Amino acid sequence: MDLRLLRGDITEQRVDAVVNAANSSLLGGGGVDGAIHRRGPDILAECRALRAGRYRDGLPTGQAVATTAGRLPARWVIHTVGPVHSAEHDRSALLASCYAESLRIADELGARSVAFPALSTGVYGWPLDDGARIALTTVRNTPTTVEHVRFVLFDTLAHAVFTEVFHALAEEI
Repeated sequence: MDLRLLRGDITEQRVDAVVNAANSSLLGGGGVDGAIHRRGPDILAECRALRAGRYRDGLPTGQAVATTAGRLPARWVIHTVGPVHSAEHDRSALLASCYAESLRIADELGARSVAFPALSTGVYGWPLDDGARIALTTVRNTPTTVEHVRFVLFDTLAHAVFTEVFHALAEEI
């Protein structure tokens, strides 16, 4: 798998699938979720249909579901709900599940290229270095037919932390 780290805007990525750091309502929000939903009303319409059907109670944390991509330069959006970080409870498996389930959905769609944000590291409070470790380890260790993965990091700090963790993990192999 070709794995890259980029600083930029995930809504501008020309890939088969963009992963959305969604909230459980699937109806938009702030950050990555808001930016993706602003790129087309058809994404929101599909999310509303999902809420009216299979996901009446919302998308559970750690799971993923796909819609078309609206006016994004991607074919699909894979929505996943990351966990809120907790100092009392280890929710690492839920965060890893977001990445693994997104890759599983990408495989079902036939996607060969996927762009991920740094899930749960924004308003959900996940420490950036641990979030990067979980993200990179999970993506690297999940069996998939996806050939190209990009982590698209919005700011300089996130890019620097992911780069540091990426190099540290490469030394462990």
